[in-house]
Amino acid sequence: MSLASHDVLSRPLGLRDEAPGRTACWRTALRRATILAATTAVAGLALFVALTDDPLGGEPFAVATIERRAPEPAAPAAAAVSPDRSAGEVEQVSGVAVMRPDGTGAPDSRVIRVPDPEPVRLSPAPDPRVSERGRYGTLPRIGPDGSRALDVYARPEASSLPGGAAPAGRIALLVTGLGIGQAATRDALALPPAVTLAFAPYGTEIARLAARAREAGHEVMVQAPMEPFDYPDNDPGPQTLLAGAKPADNVDRLGFVLGRVPGAVGVVNFMGARFTGEAAALEPVLREIGGRGLGFLDDGSSPRSLALDVARKARVPAAAAEIVVDAVPRSDAIDRELARLEEAARRKGVVVATATALPLTLDRVARWARGLESRGLLLVPVSRALRNGR
Repeated sequence: MSLASHDVLSRPLGLRDEAPGRTACWRTALRRATILAATTAVAGLALFVALTDDPLGGEPFAVATIERRAPEPAAPAAAAVSPDRSAGEVEQVSGVAVMRPDGTGAPDSRVIRVPDPEPVRLSPAPDPRVSERGRYGTLPRIGPDGSRALDVYARPEASSLPGGAAPAGRIALLVTGLGIGQAATRDALALPPAVTLAFAPYGTEIARLAARAREAGHEVMVQAPMEPFDYPDNDPGPQTLLAGAKPADNVDRLGFVLGRVPGAVGVVNFMGARFTGEAAALEPVLREIGGRGLGFLDDGSSPRSLALDVARKARVPAAAAEIVVDAVPRSDAIDRELARLEEAARRKGVVVATATALPLTLDRVARWARGLESRGLLLVPVSRALRNGR
């Protein structure tokens, strides 16, 4: 087959033969025309932008004017509290309209701002001066200089009511049974800081919860489980101090209890009607408590207790509660005991009471404590009663 016949067979149908030179000229002319058209378009667009001053090339736009304003002068403080202003001046500055009976006006007395008192902070615990390592952890001891945990860890006592007035009476209130129920412990921590809190030696976070109580300003104590008359049917729990046990065994169990609550100022019995009624069993334990620089509080639950008499003979700082606020756990009964507590404080000057961390008790105590100072009475920490032997 010839070359000519091959071109005829491979060329698309409908196309005529053209000379190669003619095709190249046609393509060159088309390319030049395209470039000329594009150049003309760009030049026209540039001329349009230059003449119309429109950098957006005709796209819609809006112009917003931003004005700079000088900052407005700060408004005068509303009713600045100062000893140089009278009550009328304070009202005028504040702009608050005060309605008074006809013919009366603002008093001429000066307005004085009394700053809130700083919260009371307790000493960190354990303090190396009054602590040592024992079988069950950190135990209290009397320091080389005679320092006692009862004094080092105590909450400072207020000497007067807010405003400086002397109180008509003082009340030392201990709330027991903390560290087991989270809700009860939380509610007890919200009580006035002068209320002392006692922790049972059980639970996994006793030391942390006691530290939180002290951070909130509460003095803390530890409860020692002691044998009741119906033991073991009524069991205070592990490490119970027993009336028939050897003194060394009871002292060892007491060591477990003391190691559970660093920063405690003393020990309070948990149950123990039989144990506190046995002087022979009680004396070695109280001597150990006193020898470690702690105090002992009888919770007042047993009328047969000999704790206060034995402690005095052994020269151990001790006190006994005169009133158990929730011996009958009803709202009306608790309120009556709180009223009786106020009466006793006015009559005796200082009175000690205990209460358990029941939800009802904590609620009634919180309500009662809100107005206590307005009635001329002052809450004091239990350490005050322990040191004074009340």
